[in-house]
Amino acid sequence: MSERAEKALAYKRTGMNCAQSVALAFQDLTELDEQTLAAMTQTFGAGVGASMEGTCGAVMGAAVILGLVGKERSKPENMKRAKQLLMRFKDQNQSVICRELKGIDTGKVLRSCNDCVADAAGFLEEILKSDAEMQ
Repeated sequence: MSERAEKALAYKRTGMNCAQSVALAFQDLTELDEQTLAAMTQTFGAGVGASMEGTCGAVMGAAVILGLVGKERSKPENMKRAKQLLMRFKDQNQSVICRELKGIDTGKVLRSCNDCVADAAGFLEEILKSDAEMQ
């Protein structure tokens, strides 16, 4: 497991939601303080607004970081990176929708919250490392 994934799981254990946990594991790469970043991502937990209907919070937290660290990139470049993250997560877990990941309708859990946090943080770390190698 990657160092950032471990850090994200540590935040999760403190009570942060999935989005906050992933975002805060990369906070040092942004110009934001921890409190501001936690506030920015607090409503993304449990599939946005705790409804479980939307995209997994861990993926949302990672997407926020992509936007923050890629502010010098064009919108199409950042959208491409976000899509890459989304597709890697979906390939790994069969879905990006919180409700489906938790098996609410089927009774079959595809991925635990902790695993979603670790996956999103790991994929984000790989994308960012790839970006750094290309520069």
